[in-house]
Amino acid sequence: MELRHLRYFVTIAEEQSLTRAAARLHIAQPPLSAQLRKLETELGTNLVHRTARGAQLTEAGKVLLEEARRILHEVEQAGRMTREVGSGLVGRLALGFIPSASNAVLPPMLRRFKAEYPDVTLHLQEMRPDEIVDRLHDRRIDAGLFYLPFEDPALHVRPVAEESLLLALPATHRLADRERVRLDEVSDEPFILPARHGSMPGLYAIVVEACERAGFTPRVVQRDVWLMQTIVGLVAGGMGVAVVPASMRSLQRAGAVFLTLSDVGERAQTAISWRRGSTPPVLRSFLDIVTGSSSGVGPDE
Repeated sequence: MELRHLRYFVTIAEEQSLTRAAARLHIAQPPLSAQLRKLETELGTNLVHRTARGAQLTEAGKVLLEEARRILHEVEQAGRMTREVGSGLVGRLALGFIPSASNAVLPPMLRRFKAEYPDVTLHLQEMRPDEIVDRLHDRRIDAGLFYLPFEDPALHVRPVAEESLLLALPATHRLADRERVRLDEVSDEPFILPARHGSMPGLYAIVVEACERAGFTPRVVQRDVWLMQTIVGLVAGGMGVAVVPASMRSLQRAGAVFLTLSDVGERAQTAISWRRGSTPPVLRSFLDIVTGSSSGVGPDE
């Protein structure tokens, strides 16, 4: 039994006439009658009574009609779902991200992706950058967002956003009333530095480089603070000063102020990373959203 036999039979049942069914199917009536006889022979029972008034279903034919419609619907649905998965319209995407990505970088990505691909299930996991890399290698996530710099020959790494750096000060600091400041004006202040995670210097390297370019090595009072929100909280508590991405200003933490750094050209770059090799369609769809109108990523990249 072939699917075309079922389609022929359903059309005959709906038209109640072999002549009209043949016209609808755009085939001659004799071949259609032959296909019906072949189906009846295979099933070992009559499906249609041929009468002067047309074609009437037997009891066996009525049973087959119900099942044939169900089968054809399921085949059509399977084909549609397969095409949608192949084109990245449906599926599941596991994304790891550093907490600070949720302040400015991640939300617009998610809004646009969900608007264009509502049938993709997103599994979002907040984690340290080194965990993101480990889980990419272990195939436990599909992509990850973290700060540059970072290199790994087994992974694609592509910048997707960048932001300027601000100086976070306690609200009681002598410079708190200023709008702009040079970084070397706080060279003697205690600094709170972000964490460096293994081989991923990330924002730590950017901050240290900015200080060194300003002519000093930061005097660290608190290092290896993972969460940017925690760094701002420590600043608000008077523990020291910190250089943070501009998106931290949106936290509006009482006791902390943010000043523009007039002499700092370094910028915090957020990148997306994914495994080299075969790229699933749903990940390609996400990369198109994240990196622009077209990621240029082929299925085997």
